[in-house]
Amino acid sequence: MAAQRAYTTHPLVLRRVTVRRVEEVTPRMRRVVLGGEDLAAFTRDGIGHPGFAAPGFDDHVKLILAADGDIRAALPAQLPHGIEWTPAEHRLTRDYTPRRVDLDAGELHLDFVVHGDGPAESWSAAAREGDELWFVGPKSSLRLPERLDWIQLVGDETALPAIGRFLDERPLDVPAHVLVTVPDDAARQDLALRDGDTVTWVLAEPGDAAALESAVRALPVPAGEGYVWAAAESRALLPVRRYLQRERKLPKDRVNITGYWHREEPAVPEAEATADAAPAPGIPSPLPWLAARAALQLGVVDAVADTPGLSADALAARLGVPGPGIAVLLPLLAAYDVVVDADGSGLRLGAAGEELLDDHEREEYTGHEADLLLALAHLAPALRDGTSPWRLASGATLHDTVADDAERYGELVEECEQLVFLLTGLTADPLWEGVKTCLLTGPGSASMAAALDDAGRRPRLRIAEEGAPAEVLRGQFPAPDRIDWTGGPADVAVAAKALAYRTDEEAVRLLTRLAAWTGTAVLVEASRPDGLSPHAAEAALHAFTATGSPLRDSAALAVLAERSGWQVERTVALGWGAEATVLRRA
Repeated sequence: MAAQRAYTTHPLVLRRVTVRRVEEVTPRMRRVVLGGEDLAAFTRDGIGHPGFAAPGFDDHVKLILAADGDIRAALPAQLPHGIEWTPAEHRLTRDYTPRRVDLDAGELHLDFVVHGDGPAESWSAAAREGDELWFVGPKSSLRLPERLDWIQLVGDETALPAIGRFLDERPLDVPAHVLVTVPDDAARQDLALRDGDTVTWVLAEPGDAAALESAVRALPVPAGEGYVWAAAESRALLPVRRYLQRERKLPKDRVNITGYWHREEPAVPEAEATADAAPAPGIPSPLPWLAARAALQLGVVDAVADTPGLSADALAARLGVPGPGIAVLLPLLAAYDVVVDADGSGLRLGAAGEELLDDHEREEYTGHEADLLLALAHLAPALRDGTSPWRLASGATLHDTVADDAERYGELVEECEQLVFLLTGLTADPLWEGVKTCLLTGPGSASMAAALDDAGRRPRLRIAEEGAPAEVLRGQFPAPDRIDWTGGPADVAVAAKALAYRTDEEAVRLLTRLAAWTGTAVLVEASRPDGLSPHAAEAALHAFTATGSPLRDSAALAVLAERSGWQVERTVALGWGAEATVLRRA
């Protein structure tokens, strides 16, 4: 994991704009020019908000739409510093890249691909002067490396707004090599090219992974230090990511790949369904998940990706797995499109297998999250005994496990990286006035340090971690030599997601320890599910699996605080279900 952050955060503000005009850029691209007072600094409900800022060429704003037309019911709640996504059954959100931002004219340009009947495209098709649109963001802007000799910009037609903005504004004064796949020549656009730039247009259907990969492989690799930015359909980018990272061996800080959209597989028409097909069960079977996990652990996915056309026997020999074992696994993997052998020419990856090449997708089957899921086999006895499923499954608490496992603690740190976008409300709090030293603990410590830096607050940092956690965190700070790694007294202590992997008893011990070092402590935790997450219903069970407690709300944290010599002074809502609870020593 790289220590240097590759983005700049922005305050999250809900803004209302109206349509000023609509322009047809090409037969495949419609531009909606928006304007309004909310693009400047404004006040709503007594809360002042900064002006709109989107300095990055690939910034994203989240458009808010309503399937039932009731946009007011779909809007999130605006916090003094952040957004809370309250439940809204008919809310629809879509991310779009600003094509142009002209704050002098008070205008924001958004380009919409004319491709079908998606909610955002439908809105743009019906947009007329004066129509309103609400949006949030951007939450961050990409920071490009300062010393580069060239940049490659790769994408399909959905990436054209970002590519066009890069070429217009030139955040880097280096040659730009552009590759865009389009479904027909009518989608081509005039781009602001300079001497030394190149552009390659490739005709391909949207989401054609093979065409995109072939075109990227055909690009010349310039000499010197370079950077590759790519945006397209998420599955189509998987082989591109694999090529760039595994074959060209580009470091992670020289690649930025973003799935701009996700192609939905067409449903099988009822007439095509077989008469004897069994109806889908109400509760899905865990067998496909377990088979995918085994395929990753054994190396099946990587072996088939590296050598397409392997026979089952050759695959078994390569992996050192007895043939009967592979024979048991392959039918289920084929049924779920992980591997295919449609024409008898050997095994190849299916669409699901291609997705499993992505590190993030793998973690759902082999990482910490997967181990938590497996621990749910002990859910019933854990509920009966009042302990955590993790403890019953592993024989130790999750805290004790990660204290000796740097890889697992590193996964917790990665999960906390999004926390930096939510901490504006905490870093703006008056409690920081006069603070010269800050004690940090928990996997969110690096995100907390980054948020303090963004807010211009730079107290001396002390880290209250030992063993594997300290080992991992040392790699997360740009200047670890300026940090005291031995803990000790401080003006303020922040426990950033430190309770999320501790039992109640372990939480009390940590808070008691902090009380010996400081009179003010802040607990940053998720107190309710993220309203935008499709897995919101699972949040309480996920927390219980790890700690034996559901998500701890303010009342639950107050009980733990009182047991360890603290009193709750106030709670600062951060958004996305997260809160900062400010404690004072009793």
